[in-house]
Amino acid sequence: MKRKLSGVVLAAVLALFAGAPGTAVAQDARDAQEVGTVTGFPIPRYVSIKASEANARRGPSRSHRIDWVFQRRNMPVQIVGEHGHWRRIVDRDGAGGWMHYSLLSGVRTAIIEVDMLELRQRPDATAPVVAQAELGVIAFLDECDGTWCHVTVGGHRGWVPIETLWGAEAGEIFD
Repeated sequence: MKRKLSGVVLAAVLALFAGAPGTAVAQDARDAQEVGTVTGFPIPRYVSIKASEANARRGPSRSHRIDWVFQRRNMPVQIVGEHGHWRRIVDRDGAGGWMHYSLLSGVRTAIIEVDMLELRQRPDATAPVVAQAELGVIAFLDECDGTWCHVTVGGHRGWVPIETLWGAEAGEIFD
């Protein structure tokens, strides 16, 4: 009897950590973030286009028709699905398709969404302005603290509010 009870307790603990259905903790963790079935990385997530020309296809193989040709290296895109070596991506306008993973990079970039965006010396609205960036320019993201991102644009570095960028989500933290 003692062995049976230990096995039941062990099975319950293992089920909890394995994310078995019916456990509140496991369900909350799954609801908090979906992960890709291929990579295990969060979905959706932002990446950038590595190639100077990248085809987005109707389906996840080279036999599918090309719907879009992206011709802007380092452009941020969002991965919304995975299938084998293919990633379903969308750009800031919602255009996209399936792209081979070799055309994508984990380097984080963002598109400036405000004309003449002020880059500040510190993550503070009253900090001195070190440069300005035009609408539509691609910035490299160095880090984000949830409300501000440190960016590099045309050789200039500074902090900008996260909501002025497409390529990072409000509340996102990374360095």
